[in-house]
Amino acid sequence: MKIAIGADHAGYRLKDVVIPFLQELGYEIVDVGSHCADSVDYPDYAVPVCDMVVKGEVERGVLICGTGIGMSIAANKTPGIRCALVHDLFSAKATREHNDTNVLAMGERVIGPGVAQEILKVWLETPFSQGERHIGRINKVKALEAKQELHP
Repeated sequence: MKIAIGADHAGYRLKDVVIPFLQELGYEIVDVGSHCADSVDYPDYAVPVCDMVVKGEVERGVLICGTGIGMSIAANKTPGIRCALVHDLFSAKATREHNDTNVLAMGERVIGPGVAQEILKVWLETPFSQGERHIGRINKVKALEAKQELHP
């Protein structure tokens, strides 16, 4: 599986820790930055990751900022993206099973590297349930996106 990952200045350290972890698990990584503590704007990293997911250039995306909040807000502005902000294992599993999320957001200032690695492993290995009720709910979200595209 190919994964795009992006982080702002408050998340690049965690990004640099989880990339080798993901590579050891056999995932191919596309790192869109950032690579230092110089202040940057999180949308500048969320957008390229989400664009790659929507275009099918990668299967999933991972976004990291200080809290994960800004990244998740920016990500969910992209039609076709279902991004979840996750800081625990239960949510990582549930968001894949129930929401078929294609982007994961995390906060470097909220969780440490060990928890982040566990979350990523669970999130990447958990399949979508294909449950009828979950498919119906996702289709309602897609309808909301379509409505927004018609009336921006």
